Amino acid sequence: MAALDAVARETMVFAVIGFLVGGCDDLAIDLTWIWVTVRRGRPLMAHTLDAYPQTPARRIAVFVAAWDESAVIGAMLGSALARFDHADYRLYVGTYPNDRATIDAVAAVAAGDDRVRLVINDRAGPTTKADCLNAVWRALERDEARDGVTVAAVVLHDAEDLVHPGELRVFDALIGRYAVVQLPVLPLVDRYAPLVSGHYADEFADAHGRQLVVRQALGVGLPLAGVGCAIERDMLGRIAAARGGSPFDAGSIVEDYELGLLVATLGGRGVLARVRTRARGELVAVRAYFPATVPTAVRQKARWMTGIALAGWDRIRWGHALDWRDHWMRMRDRRAPLAVLVLFCAYAALLTWGAALLAHALTGTVAAPPSAAMRRLLELNGGLLTWRLVWRAAATGAAYGWREALWSLPRALVSNYVALLAARGAMSAYIRSLRGAALRWDKTSHVFPGATEPADSCQTR
Repeated sequence: MAALDAVARETMVFAVIGFLVGGCDDLAIDLTWIWVTVRRGRPLMAHTLDAYPQTPARRIAVFVAAWDESAVIGAMLGSALARFDHADYRLYVGTYPNDRATIDAVAAVAAGDDRVRLVINDRAGPTTKADCLNAVWRALERDEARDGVTVAAVVLHDAEDLVHPGELRVFDALIGRYAVVQLPVLPLVDRYAPLVSGHYADEFADAHGRQLVVRQALGVGLPLAGVGCAIERDMLGRIAAARGGSPFDAGSIVEDYELGLLVATLGGRGVLARVRTRARGELVAVRAYFPATVPTAVRQKARWMTGIALAGWDRIRWGHALDWRDHWMRMRDRRAPLAVLVLFCAYAALLTWGAALLAHALTGTVAAPPSAAMRRLLELNGGLLTWRLVWRAAATGAAYGWREALWSLPRALVSNYVALLAARGAMSAYIRSLRGAALRWDKTSHVFPGATEPADSCQTR
């Protein structure tokens, strides 16, 4: 009995302190966002699409890396060609020689539109997404040399993305002033799986509506989402020259995240472009379906956690010395494994306390009550948790409407469950990488919403 009480008490202490630290960290972000919003002076950019001219248009290259994407790539390319409202762009699609179905799907679209370029990697797939993008980069360089036209920017998209018609206009206007431009990402909620698919909507609404705004205000590097982002061509050329001709790090499984931070260390400015089609209109944003089942969500989250939270310590370290703002943001990026440990201890504490109370009831003994200090910490954590859930719901509501805001409350539990399972896979993958295991493209199956999917299927206010 005493041992059970001790385990319950110690796990609860660890969890309460961990939640307090994490809650204060999130509170600091929220308060900084409030301060930035209230004190906002001259806007960084125009906030409606009509302020972004269509001419004169600079050429923009859109990169899409595709491994085993025959089910969606044709629809994605057809949709992009029909939707992009820009006079000069090229779609470069990277494929692999041992993925004939994807090659055929891309070739079928390219045969009818010379703005589509089919690129076949020299190596069999899957390698890494970054390796595929490097093959596409080399194809772009060959085209530039042949045509005598240098693109202004490289835009990254995935094979399942529903692009926004106005995004290339925004990129064209802002690239040059900024080295990288990131659009908001708004995951589509699968009505057949609102809990799993919807938790991505909650997380991105919070990240791209609040967290990146704070990072931008602090003047630190903006991690790229890998989709809906544009990188200045000259900046990519500088990075490629330093890496022997390849701008994307083929040894990374989160090349987009690392690239955004690298650009900042090289002196390039980044911006989150929250532009609307009109006042109170929809956001110019990327929309896509994310994993809708627990196993596929766990695989994706494990890859993100491995690359950002674990390998990040080894690969990109801490940036500029004594830059507390950058250190704070990188620490937040890497806190996921510790947060999962705290979460695991919290659930273990609840189960152990329940078992202890049941044991005391069966034996007719009385459990020792929590100390006054513990009660105060529990109350403080309860307040911080309520604050965080309200802010999460508010971010979701601003992007999707009040119904999804209500769904965000139970989805917080789903997010925790996925994170707990992903942490185990991430740790295993990280240990294998330390032992020299080759990195592979561990991608999930994708679903394309279709060219007829309304762009405002996600309400944006």
